[in-house]
Amino acid sequence: MAKQGKNNNKLNMNMPRPSMMWIWGLIGAFIIGWYVFGDVNDTPVSSDWTTVQQMVEKGDVEKIQIVNRDQAQVFLRKEAAEQYRRDSVDKRFRRMPETGVQLIFTIGSVDSFREDLKAAEQQSGQTVPVVYENKENGWTNVLINLLPWVLIIGVWIFVMRSMSRGAGGGAGGGIMNVGKAKAQVFDKDNTKRVTFKDVAGLEEAKVEIMEIVDFLKKSDKYRELGAKIPKGALLVGPPGTGKTLLAKAVAGEANVPFLSISGSDFVEMFVGVGASRVRDLFEQAKQKAPCIVFIDEIDAIGRARGKNAGFSGNDERENTLNQLLTEMDGFQTNAGVIVLAATNRADILDKALMRAGRFDRQIEVGLPDVKEREEIFNVHLRPLKLDPKLDRSFLARQTPGFSGADIANVCNEAALIAARHNKKFVSKEDFLAAIDRIVGGLERKNKIITDEEKRVIAYHEAGHATVSWILENASPLIKVTIIPRGKALGAAWYLPEERQITTREQMMDELAATLGGRVSEQLTFGEVSTGALNDLERVTKQAYAMVAYYGMSENVGTLSFYDSTGQSDMAFTKPYSELTAQQIDSEAKQVIEKAYAMAENVLKAHADGLKELAELLLEREVVFTEDVERIFGKRKKDILRERKEAEAKAAGNAADVPGAAPASSAAAQSSEPSAASAVAQTAAEEAPAGSTAAASAEPE
Repeated sequence: MAKQGKNNNKLNMNMPRPSMMWIWGLIGAFIIGWYVFGDVNDTPVSSDWTTVQQMVEKGDVEKIQIVNRDQAQVFLRKEAAEQYRRDSVDKRFRRMPETGVQLIFTIGSVDSFREDLKAAEQQSGQTVPVVYENKENGWTNVLINLLPWVLIIGVWIFVMRSMSRGAGGGAGGGIMNVGKAKAQVFDKDNTKRVTFKDVAGLEEAKVEIMEIVDFLKKSDKYRELGAKIPKGALLVGPPGTGKTLLAKAVAGEANVPFLSISGSDFVEMFVGVGASRVRDLFEQAKQKAPCIVFIDEIDAIGRARGKNAGFSGNDERENTLNQLLTEMDGFQTNAGVIVLAATNRADILDKALMRAGRFDRQIEVGLPDVKEREEIFNVHLRPLKLDPKLDRSFLARQTPGFSGADIANVCNEAALIAARHNKKFVSKEDFLAAIDRIVGGLERKNKIITDEEKRVIAYHEAGHATVSWILENASPLIKVTIIPRGKALGAAWYLPEERQITTREQMMDELAATLGGRVSEQLTFGEVSTGALNDLERVTKQAYAMVAYYGMSENVGTLSFYDSTGQSDMAFTKPYSELTAQQIDSEAKQVIEKAYAMAENVLKAHADGLKELAELLLEREVVFTEDVERIFGKRKKDILRERKEAEAKAAGNAADVPGAAPASSAAAQSSEPSAASAVAQTAAEEAPAGSTAAASAEPE
């Protein structure tokens, strides 16, 4: 019995619960069925004059009522109506009302209807009374007249509410609030806070910016000495270096209200909106003072004035800039309001915006060095499941010229590659593949290349590798490959030194290494191809930079026509004469010819090694540093560095021996910084005709 009770409970649990919707559904179905299939109905049956004419001739019509001169309502005699309703042959009148209006039909005109009715009356010998009536539906007319206004008002309310919601909650909602600033406000109670611990590298920038934060926290200490906090600080640096992240860290550390807005938010299609939003932004800031206002991408409104005087659309942007200049340092003082701004185009900003009193200091946020890149890697590697043997300093050395955003992309790409290969953790090979993928593009092993083309590519890349290995000042080689990647058919990957200045000899060696591929094709096959397009483009730009920018030409002299401010209109007028232009062209050509001759001499002297390296490339498709070293031996620069390191070590050991003479200062200073501190693969990539190869990350 107990089992049966349990089974019954299970059955009851599976049964659907009763709902009122079922009851209402049954009632509705009953009403509809009764209306459709029931015998009682008060609605007149639609008919036509032919049918009614037959009824008139039979004498079954009691009277006809004409409503509004277009509709005829027929009243039948009681016995005739009962007969029509019970007719088993013609079932059209089965649901006809017993009394009242029983048939209706539409007439064309009253006169025509009267003639037809008179003829039917003569046929039956009976007269049918005709009654005329005009009915006015007052509510219908009122609704018809009011409906357009109701629609207009409804659409207007809908648009207003939509604009209020679409403007993004805050001060900018609604058409009447179009002049309000759409700044995001962060305060100390914000849960998603970023601190300086989350910002790796940027040590110098953090020191500068932390002074502002320290003033906001301990303002009395500075005021006692009469010091004033800078009114504004401008973060300047290349894209992806962490300017916005640094501003977020300021918001998290300062414990004061932080208003963030983009430069493009001031620009609208309405005239005067930009200046109005600037005023509203600083009004909000004054109410929350002390506070920080952060304007990202300030170059959107801070571009130098007067450059595009012929365009009327430029006036609105200039008015916005004028209002910003007034708010930052005008007649009104903004006590306690500090303005931070970020841009990667500081050269185009207006001089009035850059002066002291508005932006008192410029904080350079540059590309990270090898030590800072290692710190950035440590931040982005936290969420990844890594190989315990992974050397993070190696990753930093492999990515010279990479910004913080690039490093974050490398870490994510490495994790994707590891997951794609079903690995349990992310290893060193995954990071190297990710760097290759980002710098050079995706591998295209299925690209159709003939054997002859493959042979040309192999000798081309072997030429790059040979010249760069033999010349002392060329960038160290990492690997050479003839596997197509992106738009390039092959690539030679280098490890450029992380130097701040470059000599003429170093540039010439780099030019020769870049031309090594074209020279190798000429010496081996006696003809040239379009594969050196990217090489020639880079060489031409570098040669003209040496002559026209760096002053490395004897004929042109120590002149530089480079405009670092971006204020001059060099795009339309050249800052030199036609004679100087001819000299620049001639000198640049001589520089390239000299580099070509250097590469040609190297390849002729090491023809056997070039051939061996090219054949090895055809066999393996990828050749690494060890193979090149086995063919050509150690590089001259590596030998000199090892010799100096050995001498320095010997001098240090001699200084430790009791009674030994101290090492000379010259010997102690003879060791050079290791070239391995420089990083990131740069590709001297060859592209087919009409295409562009991957950009090189080599420093200028």
